[in-house]
Parts: sequence; C-alpha cells; structure tokens
Amino acid sequence: MTPLQALVLGIVEGITEYLPVSSTGHLILVSRALGLADTAANKASIDAFNIVVQGAAIAAVAGLYWREVMAMLRAVPATLLPIRKGPGHAKAARLARNLFISFLPAAVLGLLIDEWVEERFFRAAPVLAALALGGILMIALGPWVRRKAQNATETGLDGSTLSAWAALGIGALQCVALIPGTSRSLMTILGALIVGLAPREAARYSFLLALPTLGGACAYKSLALAKNGAMIEQLGGWGSISVGLVAAFVSAALSVAWLVGFLGRGGFALFGWWRIGLAGAVALALVMGWVTL
Repeated sequence: MTPLQALVLGIVEGITEYLPVSSTGHLILVSRALGLADTAANKASIDAFNIVVQGAAIAAVAGLYWREVMAMLRAVPATLLPIRKGPGHAKAARLARNLFISFLPAAVLGLLIDEWVEERFFRAAPVLAALALGGILMIALGPWVRRKAQNATETGLDGSTLSAWAALGIGALQCVALIPGTSRSLMTILGALIVGLAPREAARYSFLLALPTLGGACAYKSLALAKNGAMIEQLGGWGSISVGLVAAFVSAALSVAWLVGFLGRGGFALFGWWRIGLAGAVALALVMGWVTL
C-alpha cells in the first residue's frame, strides 16, 4: 500500500464511518478497486487496516464530544465508589449505562461470529446487496424522519433518558451491521429513532456508541497487526499507515459536524439514494468487466 492509497482509504473511512452508508462496505469496494486484495495475504492485511483506521475516526468523535466522554469517565467510578458526586453525575452515569448496554450484544456476537462473517460477507456481492437494501429502507423512512425532525422540540429525550430495554434494542439492531454494507451508523440511528429520540439526538447517541463498539474491534485488530511484521510490510510500513490514520481523523471530524446538522433538518433519504446509486454503478461495472473486485 502506497501513501497515496492509504490517503484515499483514510478519507473514505473518515467520511463514511458515521454516515449511514457503511464505511466497511465502502472500504472493501475501494480497496479491491485499488488492487490491494489481489492475494490472500494482501486481503488479510488490508482488511485489518480497514478496521485499524477506524481508530482515527473514533478519536475524532472523542475529541468533538470530549465533555460527554469526560463526564462519563468521572461518573462511572463515582457510581461504584463512595466518593463525592459532581454536578450532572446522574445524567452522565445513565448515559454511560445505556451505552454499555447497547454495546454488549454486538460485542458478544462479534466475538462469536467474526471470522465466519469475514469469510462469507467480505466480498463484493454481499456488500452491494446490503448497500442497495439499506438504501431502499432509508428512502422509505425518509418522510418519517423528516416529521421527527420537525417535532424535535417536543421530545426532550436524549441518550441518558432511555430505558435499559430501549438501549438493549438499539444494541440488538447494531448486530445487523456485523454484515458489511449494512452500516452500523444506519442501524443505531434507526434504533434510536424507533425508541423516541429526535434525529439530532439519535445521531449523537450513535456517535458515542461507536466509541466502545469500534474501539474494541480496533484495539483487537491493532494488537494483531502490531504483532505481525509481514502485514505491516505489506501495508507499506508505518509511514503509509500513519497517512491513513491522519486522513481518517480529519475527514471524520468534518463529516460528523456536517451530519448532525443535516439529520437535524430531517435528511435521510439522500443517503439511501447514494447507497443504491453506488451499488448499481459498481454492479454495472462488474457485469461489463470494467472492474474486478
């Protein structure tokens, strides 16, 4: 992997990680189109990089929402230990509890079926099918999301007001996103909307839920990558990897800032049309023999 290829992958990851369009699906398609998965060894390396680079996108969200993150980090030990509770403790503690509950289903299921999913679904056909089906769903739900955005001032709900069962329901929907092309962001935002959050708060909850969910997967793959010198060499060394990480960090921060405002205005169907258009264009290119994935 050259620094230029790492830059492209980093930008794709950063832009798509928090948009409901499937960053994993985009990365699989782009890395295949760049010829970075032409052998089994290269495929394993680039698939690992595509998960590791998520760490930069996670860092971008942690930076943008540092107040919430720090409040939760203070609230958890204050809840477990007999120490002085600070202002806002109860709200931060409830938010941390709900995020942990939402995180659990995908964490457990991911450990059980991670390799099975990679063997069967990290290919062009399943990714394109998931992109298209998710796009149809988003277009169908577009009017409903717009109505929720228009009535957002009436709810007063956020991630800290969810019940444990509502948080678990969001976590269950997140499990669907283990299939690449589905989109973790889509499923968690949809779940948060179903349990009553307004689009802006649903996006915020999805961003915060990404910290433990993607952080765990990223840490696991990063450890495996650090131990495997052959993979690092195939990826162009730490220089290329660093380029990808920086690109993902910057583009993710810009993407998140834009998405909150866009969803707050009821935007949803646009992403559905993008998913369907991308799936159709790639499928046509495959059938015509213009590209091989």
